[in-house]
Amino acid sequence: MSPASFPGRYPASRLRRTRRHAWLRRLVEETRLTSGDLIWPLFVHEAEGPVEVGSLPGVWRLSIDGVVDAAAEARSLGIPAVAIFPVVPAERKTPDAAAAVDADNLVCRCIRGIRQKHGDTIGIICDVALDPYTSHGHDGLLANGEVLNDATVAVLARQAVVLAEAGCHVVAPSDMMDGRVGAIRTALDEAGRSDVAILSYAAKYASAFYGPFRDAVGSAAALDTAGDLGVADKKTYQMNPSNTDEALREVALDLAEGADMVMVKPAGSSLDVIHRVKTSFGVPTFAYQVSGEYAMLQAAAAAGMLDLEAAMLESLVAIRRAGADAVLSYFAPAAARLLAEG
Repeated sequence: MSPASFPGRYPASRLRRTRRHAWLRRLVEETRLTSGDLIWPLFVHEAEGPVEVGSLPGVWRLSIDGVVDAAAEARSLGIPAVAIFPVVPAERKTPDAAAAVDADNLVCRCIRGIRQKHGDTIGIICDVALDPYTSHGHDGLLANGEVLNDATVAVLARQAVVLAEAGCHVVAPSDMMDGRVGAIRTALDEAGRSDVAILSYAAKYASAFYGPFRDAVGSAAALDTAGDLGVADKKTYQMNPSNTDEALREVALDLAEGADMVMVKPAGSSLDVIHRVKTSFGVPTFAYQVSGEYAMLQAAAAAGMLDLEAAMLESLVAIRRAGADAVLSYFAPAAARLLAEG
């Protein structure tokens, strides 16, 4: 029965009756948020101690040991997985992103540290994209003022295998190059890593909400130089925020190429897209509550404009209500602690 065909009429039907008590509201709750629905994004850097990200209050760049400890915290909170993003020193960034396929790079060492300490008890999701490693800050290789699709895909496939060999459970291509999911699946299978899953950033929009993330990984400064190379922004590969049908085509292609799960990003401004993806395909659908969304709530709370805890949980429930099976969020540990407190 659809809500439009509901036969009840006032005064016999009073919907406020089921809102009267907290216990009754819980019983009729349609969407539940648990710590098991969350994934915690973590930034790893080469330094020994933690450094707070200025544009992301409460978010820190951590050493490998710090990430290993954060993974333990995630486990204790019931968060099933962490997503690792590297902060690559400027001197190790190159136009060809050579460090991305180095088996001893920062991310690979971090993966090995987590696996040595925690084994398979915490999931490790790793970004597959070149922007942390390129001197120009783009997710792909550049030539003659263009981002090269097929040349980039070849490097991404090698990067995915390197991450899998280090012990990553899930590779997450976030570059938005055409055909990369199929190439990565083939490369993983040929390397004997058919066990490694692919979480495709299938609908990743060219959003204004990524700024603090680019500060955190150090790609913002590099991207500022890309205009001189003829590609000042990422609009030739990330999606136009105006489009939703295109998102469905992207998801369909990625699933056909072997994606196990798909991602919509950013979450808060793409709730309709999350819903369409989930209802159209019925596949595991993840969403990323991105850095700008997190920073806005933090800034509003710091200005006394809203209750941070309430707004945090409400925003996460909204993403789940739209259809997301899991949410990547910098709020993950704080939300998990609140949920544990009831």
